[in-house]
Amino acid sequence: MSSVPVTITVNGAPTTAQVEPRTLLVQFLRDQLELTGTHVGCDTSQCGACTVHLNGEAVKSCTLFAVQANGMEVRTIEGLGSGSELHPLQAAFWEQHGLQCGFCTPGMIMASAEIIRRHPDPSDEEIREQLGGNFCRCTGYHNIVKAVSAAAAAMRGQSGEAGQSAAD
Repeated sequence: MSSVPVTITVNGAPTTAQVEPRTLLVQFLRDQLELTGTHVGCDTSQCGACTVHLNGEAVKSCTLFAVQANGMEVRTIEGLGSGSELHPLQAAFWEQHGLQCGFCTPGMIMASAEIIRRHPDPSDEEIREQLGGNFCRCTGYHNIVKAVSAAAAAMRGQSGEAGQSAAD
């Protein structure tokens, strides 16, 4: 199969590569760019482990071809923090024990960033509903909800403790 050129800005860096038209965005990120934080969990767009931001919105990268992202901006979990400093969501997942094996964590964090972008002060019910397309097989979601709530509070300028009481 012949390849086609794509230019995608990934985590702020313009990237040009040759891809087969059938290459999924998740495969492009993992296999060609070696950004392995984006996980493939189900191959059916059910689990959300492959969630990235495309032009600022959360999408499941297993549902898009790389050629569909041509000319667009993609942010992966590797591009969420700033260098050695964790993004408030990454820190909150760590502090609130919102991860177990960690397989779903990148997708959960990327989906949660979208939730907070749309709703800076989400309720626990809103967090649970909005994360409905992301599966975790290790936790009962309680600590994930606490982490998202704490991160939302931190991003609003409140202490992580303020967000914690709403999630308990």
